[in-house]
Amino acid sequence: MRAMFLLLLSCFCAVGHAATQSSFANMPVNGDVHLFTIHGSNTIGAELGPNLVKRYLEANGAEDVQIRETKVENEKQITGYLKSTSTQLVVDIAAHGSGTGFSGLKDGTTDIAAASRPIKDKEAAMLAGVADMTAPQSEHIVGIDGLAIIVNQNNPVSELSVEEIAEIFSGGYTDWSQLGGQPGPIHVYARDENSGTWDSFKHMVLGKKPLTGAADRFESNAVLSDRVSADNNGIGFVGLSFVRESKLLSVSDGSAKALKPNKLTVATEDYALSRRLYMYTDDQPANPYVSDFMGFVQRNEGQQVVAESGFISQELKAVIPEFYSELPEDFRKITNDSKRLTINFRFKEGSAKLDNKAMKDIDRLVGYLQTSGNNADIVLIGFGDKKRTETRSKLLSKLRAMAVRRELVRAGIYPKISVGYGEDLPVASGNRDEGRMKNRRVEVWVQDTH
Repeated sequence: MRAMFLLLLSCFCAVGHAATQSSFANMPVNGDVHLFTIHGSNTIGAELGPNLVKRYLEANGAEDVQIRETKVENEKQITGYLKSTSTQLVVDIAAHGSGTGFSGLKDGTTDIAAASRPIKDKEAAMLAGVADMTAPQSEHIVGIDGLAIIVNQNNPVSELSVEEIAEIFSGGYTDWSQLGGQPGPIHVYARDENSGTWDSFKHMVLGKKPLTGAADRFESNAVLSDRVSADNNGIGFVGLSFVRESKLLSVSDGSAKALKPNKLTVATEDYALSRRLYMYTDDQPANPYVSDFMGFVQRNEGQQVVAESGFISQELKAVIPEFYSELPEDFRKITNDSKRLTINFRFKEGSAKLDNKAMKDIDRLVGYLQTSGNNADIVLIGFGDKKRTETRSKLLSKLRAMAVRRELVRAGIYPKISVGYGEDLPVASGNRDEGRMKNRRVEVWVQDTH
């Protein structure tokens, strides 16, 4: 069944690309064509969305592609000229927060909802008449972002725990001397209520704690970052690509080691405040350009744009983890002479069932392994969150590794080792849903042939 899915997917991609070429070739002569509209996340809409659209138009033969500011703040228009038909192509982007994208899908004012957080249950229920927004055909992960905790460059504090950050932003800590810094009042900067970045921060950090009433709120990541960089006592949170002139802090969660967001820690979602970036569409869009654009975003060409825009792409790389020498001896023995791939497979709670991203990542991993020639030297290591007994946790982590192995075998790839490591080596606290999800993972290691 999986092999058939892979075959159908490859056929779909080939057909979809050809369809776009044909559709673009049959554009109306001497007219304007509004291809599609994107509403939602400022994190995506500020730069990433426009850059993806620009490259998409250029890849399909458009010339003189321009990203234009409009008279409305945080809204852009991307235009390009198709010489063969003398057609002006237009895509509109409005970046007023993730929630506005889902509202736009509901009322028909947008084709694509950009979100820097997963859709909420109430939003999915609101859009049930449009499509099942939790299905793989509607939910598209376009890249990975690290929610960056930033301070002024002069601040001596370099590391905070999730718990300490929550206390700062809820008003529990009010002076930097309480955290090992220089005496001075803490000035809190936060995104506004429409922001998916705010929703992510609230979910991953604050939980049920309220944001301090003293916080300054911002619609824009960039403006917030610039305010922090100009304030010796400031602290804020932004998407990873918006650190700008501020100082980036390392973050720890529970007993896990403090990490800075980087290519490996964010791509694998091991970094405590990593998050997925989404685009949501109808599962069968009536507009053919929507499906074709989403296909472009998922391919390597689109993922290169994600990386160029300051986010973490889903393109696979083999790297040596920064703290590899500190890992347990038995773990290092299993992974001897290997590098870790910038991918983790994650699962639904209490099961070995791959989530939506993991199903698409199987295809990415198959493509990478077939290209690299490392098919016989793959090590799959499963991990889990804490269960009633250590034996159960270890068994479930083994089943997760075997679930990934089964998908690879269906594609003709046979991993060398598949093991379960249980609840050991957590990357996040097991006291929160977000942390438990991160701990339910399968790491992929490949033999270093270079």
